[in-house]
Amino acid sequence: MLNHKTYTIEERVRWGDVDAAGIIFYGAYIHFFEYAETELFRSVGLPYSVMFDELDVWLPRVHLDCDFHHAARLDDLLEVSVYVASFGNQSMHLNFEVRRKDEELLIARAHFVLAAVRRDTFETVRIPEELRKRLAPFVKTGE
Repeated sequence: MLNHKTYTIEERVRWGDVDAAGIIFYGAYIHFFEYAETELFRSVGLPYSVMFDELDVWLPRVHLDCDFHHAARLDDLLEVSVYVASFGNQSMHLNFEVRRKDEELLIARAHFVLAAVRRDTFETVRIPEELRKRLAPFVKTGE
């Protein structure tokens, strides 16, 4: 069992998210992951406006990968969960899982790497301690 908690949002698959077959378009998942990430940061008191202004960093994505296991369809209500897989010195790894609400079947899984950079120069910097501290409850610590 994992010794961490995940942050989960619910998001409905909308018309603009699907292809002609009514199946979610792979690129739409990026928006779902972004919504979950944004709300995770907000939940720990670091909405992007605060993080950018007070911690003076941006967190651009430098890597992402996604595996699609099952199709999601128009009007499905999805649960998108996110947790911190790890912190490096200058980057952090977020993992995402997508399921239909109240189902165990995994629809998609993704992994993002975010780098910490200074807002004015884009120079890579250490992950701020305040960010590490606030996200600590969502860091995976074992299986």
